[in-house]
Amino acid sequence: MFDISIKKRVFNSAYLSLINAKQRLQIFFGGSSSGKSFFLAQRTVTDILKGGRNYLICRNTANTIRKSTFNEITKVIESFGVNQLFTINKSDMLITCGNGYQIMFIGLDDTEKVKSTTPAHGVITDILIEEASEITYTKYKQLDKRLRGKSRHKKRMVLVLNPILKTHWIYKEFFGAWDDSKREYVTDDILIKKTTYKDNEHLEEDDIKALESETDKYYYEVYTLGNWGVLGSTIFKNYETRDLGKEIGAFDKIYIGCDFGFSKDPCAVVFSHYDKKKKTIYIYKEVYELELSNDNLVKILEKNEVNKTPIYCDCAEPKSIHELNKSGIYAYPVKKGKDSVNFGIKWLQQQKIIVDYQCVNTIKEFSSYRWKEDKDGNAMRTPVDKDNHIIDALRYAYENEMTEQETIIFT
Repeated sequence: MFDISIKKRVFNSAYLSLINAKQRLQIFFGGSSSGKSFFLAQRTVTDILKGGRNYLICRNTANTIRKSTFNEITKVIESFGVNQLFTINKSDMLITCGNGYQIMFIGLDDTEKVKSTTPAHGVITDILIEEASEITYTKYKQLDKRLRGKSRHKKRMVLVLNPILKTHWIYKEFFGAWDDSKREYVTDDILIKKTTYKDNEHLEEDDIKALESETDKYYYEVYTLGNWGVLGSTIFKNYETRDLGKEIGAFDKIYIGCDFGFSKDPCAVVFSHYDKKKKTIYIYKEVYELELSNDNLVKILEKNEVNKTPIYCDCAEPKSIHELNKSGIYAYPVKKGKDSVNFGIKWLQQQKIIVDYQCVNTIKEFSSYRWKEDKDGNAMRTPVDKDNHIIDALRYAYENEMTEQETIIFT
C-alpha cells in the first residue's frame, strides 16, 4: 500500500460513493459521455495502489482494447501523478504496480490466453468487461469462473455498457427487478448504476449540445437518455452470429467492400465469402477505425493477404482509390445510382447472412440499422443514415452480384 492523496474533485460526484462498492456483480450502464468508463479506470488504479486486488480487463476483441481501456488506465495513472509507481508494458498490455499487483488486459477472441492469464502475485479479484453488450452469455459465464482462489477482498465482476436493446441477454438476465424510474438498484450481491451525460461534471459544452440535439428517437433514448432501446423497424432480421474460425480456410469466393472515413466516421472494410447456391454471405473479418490513413489501410489489407482480390469502394473518394491502386491494391469504384441504397438493402435481405462473433461492429450495425419512422411511429422506406459504414461497404462488395441478377441479356 502506498500513502497517496487523491482529491475528491477529480471524481464525478455521481460515482464517488461507489468507489468501495463490494457487490459481486456490478453493472454500470447509461448514455454516452456519462463518465462511467473513466470512473472505473480511476477506481481500478486506486484499488491497485491500495494493494490486494488484481484486475483482468476485457473486451470482445484484443484490437479494440488497446485504443480504449488500456489508454484510459494509463491516462488516469498520469493524471494521478503516480507514473513512477507503475511499470507499463505496452506490447503485452500489462500494468504492474510497485507493490506487485497488476492490471491485465485481454481480448476474449483469444480463448487460450483467457484460460492461462494469471497475476504474478495473488489471484484475479476483479474482472471488468468494457462494452459488455458485445460479448455472449457463454463468454460471461466463462469469465465468471475465473474469479476463484483465496483473497482478503470480495471478488467483483463489473459490466460496462450502453443499453442497446431490451432483447439483449444482459437485460433479460439481470434487469428483472430494475425500476426505470430509479437510477440505482442495490442488493448485497448486485449493484446496477445508471448515469447519463448530466452526471459528467467534466464534459465539454459541444459534447452536451451534440447529445441534446439528437433527432433520432432510438439514439436519443439510448445514447442521450441512457434508456434500454426498443427497435420496431429493424431492417435486417436475416442474420445470425457464430464462430467461423474453422470454416474460413474453405472460403474461396471472397468479396471485399470499403467505405472510406477518417475523423468523424470510421474507415470500414468488410471481408466475406459468398455461397451463391445457398444464397448465404459469410462475414468473417472487419476493419473499423477512425483516423486511418490510406497508407495504414494498405498495410492492413496487405496483412490480410488480399492479393489480387478486388476491393469495391465508395466512388465519392477517387483520390483514396487512386492511392490504393498505386500501392498495388486492386481497388475499384462502385457505380451507385438512383435508389442504390434501397436496392442493395433489398438484395441483402434476400440472402442469409452469417457474421463471425468477432466482427462486433458488423453485429452492432445489423442489430440497430432500421427504417425511419413518421410522427405516428410507422416505418418509412428510408433507412436511418447512421452507424451503417459496414453495411454500406457490404453493399459495395456485392454490387456486381446484385446488378447481374437484375440484368436480362438478349441475344
